[in-house]
Amino acid sequence: MSKPDRVYESIVDLIASPENPTPMVKISGRVNANADLKIYLKLERYNPFGSIKDRIALSMLRGIEINEGQSLAEPSSGNTGIALAALANARGIPIEIAVPQGIPEEKKTILRLLGVRMLWEADDSLCPLFPNEGARGLVSAMLRSVGGEEYISPNQYENELNVRAHYETTGPEIWQQTSGQVDYFFAGFGTCGTLTGVGKYLKEKKPSVKIVAIEPAGTDHNLPGMKRISDLREDLVPKILDKSVIDDIVAVADDDAYETGVRLAREEGILVGPTTGAIMHAALGYAKECKGVAVAISPDDAFKYMSFYEPYVKDQGKP
Repeated sequence: MSKPDRVYESIVDLIASPENPTPMVKISGRVNANADLKIYLKLERYNPFGSIKDRIALSMLRGIEINEGQSLAEPSSGNTGIALAALANARGIPIEIAVPQGIPEEKKTILRLLGVRMLWEADDSLCPLFPNEGARGLVSAMLRSVGGEEYISPNQYENELNVRAHYETTGPEIWQQTSGQVDYFFAGFGTCGTLTGVGKYLKEKKPSVKIVAIEPAGTDHNLPGMKRISDLREDLVPKILDKSVIDDIVAVADDDAYETGVRLAREEGILVGPTTGAIMHAALGYAKECKGVAVAISPDDAFKYMSFYEPYVKDQGKP
């Protein structure tokens, strides 16, 4: 007997794939005044744990061998940690996540809900410059101190399965959903798996596709999950980044990112996180002079960032 539609054996089966893609929504003329460049927002919030990081968490866990008595340990600004924790719970694997203190309280609460033991770092930066700083440095120290026997880390910054997840799922989804008509792809610098994986796939299919990377305007920013790559020493750039697929880099200030996020909520009814605001701000800049079809990644939604949005909406509704 065949199964009814949308009935699954496990929550894991809901993670996006070319057979079950996350949706794309066209941005209307209220926000994008240039009809010559159609912009579609790919809503990764529709993954079961709420973000694009569900894809890489599944890919990395499938490629890792966890021995009896070992726990997972991973640095994260929130989304990867949430996805890994949910998947680890589904498999009965203990997990610990190191996070910057400065991530939104909403993300910390979700991690606690999942039963994660969070390891706080001394450096409050959302995006430490050096791999031995902050959350990444803390996990590295843990792995060295116990000889790698008690903990194992997927290491999203260096794991090629991060790239493969996007090469095998996100890229093909975009190609199928646009019927191969995509001309521009916009995504943020983070671990760099999305840009590298999608960029490689789309350029193999259509070499003329322009891959546009978005980064914060400064190193001291309030865009969780996003990294400033410009001016970094080569040894500090995430090892999985393939710069050859990047055609342009656009820096976006915090205020522009948050204000674009608010605008998407009020003019489109689409609730997105601030990194999506940054990505869309860059895409709208391109829309002033470009033609064709653009796809912008929306890594997650607004609900994990309500406390961060508060300064931008606090006077709304007051007389």
